[in-house]
Amino acid sequence: MNSIIKRIAVIGLILFLLIQLYQPARNLGYEQDLTANFTKVYTVPKNVETILRTSCYDCHSNNTNYPWYSNIQPARFFMESHIKEGKENLNFNEWGNYSSRKQNNKLDRIAKQIKSNEMPLASYTLIHKNAILTPTQKVEVINWINTLKNEE
Repeated sequence: MNSIIKRIAVIGLILFLLIQLYQPARNLGYEQDLTANFTKVYTVPKNVETILRTSCYDCHSNNTNYPWYSNIQPARFFMESHIKEGKENLNFNEWGNYSSRKQNNKLDRIAKQIKSNEMPLASYTLIHKNAILTPTQKVEVINWINTLKNEE
């Protein structure tokens, strides 16, 4: 019985070491069209831009700030999966490439998800405490979005 446990532990260790060899490409958009960026499409107040960069951009842009644990599998795999899904739903760096209708829909969705505490994800804020939106920050972003919508 003891030798079976040792064998399982050794096999588990070997598998863990082998999966470390798989390191997907990082979300670091060195070559990107900055003219399509959200902050180039709109005049974003500095406080709102800071909030979005801190709480949204890691998953919803072409540049992620990777923490130390992103070098360890399977954490990296799950992180890349979240980033890919986040960018498919909304990419602040590609904002200018969206149609006006899609931009308006995205703005509505951002406001709704902030109001309902859907975003940022709880799994993200669990580790990234600075990404948690305070009630004041929520109001600032939502009010700014509403101002944008009223200007159109």
